[in-house]
Amino acid sequence: MTVEVDPLRIRNAWLGRISGCELGKPVERFSMREGPAALSAYLDEVGALPLRNYVPYREGTIPASMRGTCLGEMSRAEQDDDINYTALALLMLEQHGTALSTADVARAWMLRLPPGQTYTAERAAYRVLLAKSHDRFVSGGEPGFDLAECAQNEFNDWIGAQIRADLYGWVCPGDPALAASLARRDAELSHVEDGVYGAMFVAALGAAIPAAADLDAAIERASAEIPADSRAVEAVRFGRSLSGAPDATAQLHERYEGMSPVHTLNNLAVVVWALHTYWYDYSAAIGEAVIAGWDTDCNGATVGALWGLSGREIPALWTEPWSGTVDIGLGGWGETPVDELVDRTVAVARAIAEGPAR
Repeated sequence: MTVEVDPLRIRNAWLGRISGCELGKPVERFSMREGPAALSAYLDEVGALPLRNYVPYREGTIPASMRGTCLGEMSRAEQDDDINYTALALLMLEQHGTALSTADVARAWMLRLPPGQTYTAERAAYRVLLAKSHDRFVSGGEPGFDLAECAQNEFNDWIGAQIRADLYGWVCPGDPALAASLARRDAELSHVEDGVYGAMFVAALGAAIPAAADLDAAIERASAEIPADSRAVEAVRFGRSLSGAPDATAQLHERYEGMSPVHTLNNLAVVVWALHTYWYDYSAAIGEAVIAGWDTDCNGATVGALWGLSGREIPALWTEPWSGTVDIGLGGWGETPVDELVDRTVAVARAIAEGPAR
């Protein structure tokens, strides 16, 4: 069941994603290196617990390069791959609509995405594209090899595809199947199995939220878009089972001990847990997602965007510091008003809604 495109939900998804990303960005490497206990200890030392505002800056703990993302230090939303990929998905849908293919994604990377802005699975996939694709590929020709080779890398079940998926849900309200399909076509350039399923779930959940009676119904609908016996579904169920648990962070880290901090599964469980526990409190949802550790900017961004699709407003304390401007690290882009991103996303969503049956 599709539903009417709601510009307010899309606006709040953008605001929620950008703000959640900026919250988690300055502590990402600190969290991965030191763990959630050390992160909480730092936040306690600087008077930031519970985490309901941006992270205070302390020289020697927060990298100087991240100072612009900290409390009282912001003038814009700083560049981040979590936002770059969302903007790139918008650009690709403007060009290709629901006919978007994995080859289109590959071309867009080569034309717009700087290699230095890629990591893990994306960088490995990009390396294959540069080494093997035909010269005419970027102009619309065939790649000259099987693109599935790009996804044969050691990081192909990590979080990269999951952070690229949000916008596919925003533009398909009430149509989780289409959202999941678009996310799958994007994800398969660099990922396989659970790396793809995490992306599909996030996109499907974004599409399901505006049409569902409640969050549980939306989670069930989104879960139906990925294999029932997948580890991604298990992670979703585990995250939801921890809703409201006072020791949720400890249980998450016990369950996924030894897993990469940028794996799909552990971070997907965090997203579902934080969203389900704090569905009526944006600040708590992104704050607790970040405190849980692992990939803090990715989880803050994904939780923030999905929360924004609830139709409730993002508190001004999160949006005012970055002044409605986001720096986008794609070819041809730079500082961009968030209003422009919102308007373009609404236009894509309406074009999809008014398009031929799919």
